Amino acid sequence: MPRYPLTRPALVAAVMVLGVAGCGSGSDDSTSAGSAGSAISAKRCAENKEAGKITYLSGYQFQSSVSILEYIAAAKLGYFKDLCLTVDLKPGSGDTAQNTKLLAGGQATVSAISEQDLIQAQANGIDIKGISSYSNAGLDILMTNKDITDLTQLDGKVVGHKGYVPAAVEAMLVKAGVKWDSLKLVKEGYDPSVLPRKQGGLEALTGFISNEPNQLKAAGKDVTVWKPVDYKIPSSIGAMAVNPAFAKAHPHAVEDVLRAALHAYQYCSASEAHISECVGYAAKLSGPTYDKKLNATIWKTETQVVKENPTPGQPLGGIDTDNVTQLVAMLHQFKIVPGSVTAAKAAGWFDPSFVKDIYSGDKLVWPAP
Repeated sequence: MPRYPLTRPALVAAVMVLGVAGCGSGSDDSTSAGSAGSAISAKRCAENKEAGKITYLSGYQFQSSVSILEYIAAAKLGYFKDLCLTVDLKPGSGDTAQNTKLLAGGQATVSAISEQDLIQAQANGIDIKGISSYSNAGLDILMTNKDITDLTQLDGKVVGHKGYVPAAVEAMLVKAGVKWDSLKLVKEGYDPSVLPRKQGGLEALTGFISNEPNQLKAAGKDVTVWKPVDYKIPSSIGAMAVNPAFAKAHPHAVEDVLRAALHAYQYCSASEAHISECVGYAAKLSGPTYDKKLNATIWKTETQVVKENPTPGQPLGGIDTDNVTQLVAMLHQFKIVPGSVTAAKAAGWFDPSFVKDIYSGDKLVWPAP
């Protein structure tokens, strides 16, 4: 059995001032600038219309993270409509386990699910298919105060987490030579200021690269961020999954959902003005308490991680099967999945063809054929 709950620890975002978006938003929103079928052939347009309503379920609310903001923008900019797609945006709760079940059950069509969470879901009999990922780097990080210059200095010290230490962070610590069993692991809340205060002897704290470090920086507290990717620990960011039955019945619709989202990703990353515009769409869906400044920072931080750590040999969105193999090895190392989950079996849970078919070389094909 997995040692860890299959729950994305995105609840860290609970400290963010986000309005609760209790309802979805369709691609036929009145603010859409798109013209139905303007970027697709008549034949393919008919196919996409036949696919019916596609429900997109976000990872956590309408936070301006990669895998969320570009889907919001694709709807608001009219890109889904351009491709004859009807996409209903639904805000996720941050509970990855729930998202995987909704996806497998057909209540959601596509959703943001990390590659490692997808492997764990499949290991637990939840049938979903991985269709894209932006990077082999991840968002999980460890923070320390500046007096920690080598991770082995944490031996015997207090390390805080949000419920469990993410596997990538544990793998990084072990690889760095930290004596894992010597650590005093404690569950902390969502206030990262406990680290600079060294509350309860705290010397390190897990977090997300786009969240707590930015909060602490804004508060004038400088910390050291230790990233698993720097220790060649596998992970993923911006990964998406689909309901397998839908993908089998409507492969072109799946391709075109990704095509529209990647087109929007390019738009939302093009300039400060475009970032503000896209974050504004998310704010409009979320309510008046949405923190636009913080969410713009989240988008900038996460897209920078993707830019600095492109998936080897793949265009943006392409799946690296070698990374899947490494993830399986890591999940075995920490006894998160059983031995029956082999690299070959896990590779079959991902389908790189959807992204492959929407590129010509490294250039996204827009409009659609």
